[in-house]
Amino acid sequence: MDLLSIGNFIAQLRKQNGLTQEQLGEQIGVTNKTVSRWETGVYMPPADALMKMSELFGVTVNELL
Repeated sequence: MDLLSIGNFIAQLRKQNGLTQEQLGEQIGVTNKTVSRWETGVYMPPADALMKMSELFGVTVNELL
């Protein structure tokens, strides 16, 4: 589980869905700075955020990780 790879995949999914970091954050209940930290591999999204992103993007949590 490489944080940078996970972050890059989250960024890719977000862009494919036409969302800004701020829009993604609003949809899952975090700030755009939090989304940025995930995407740059600073830290790992918590389980509840992973679940929300998996539903939003139509992927499994395993695929996100």
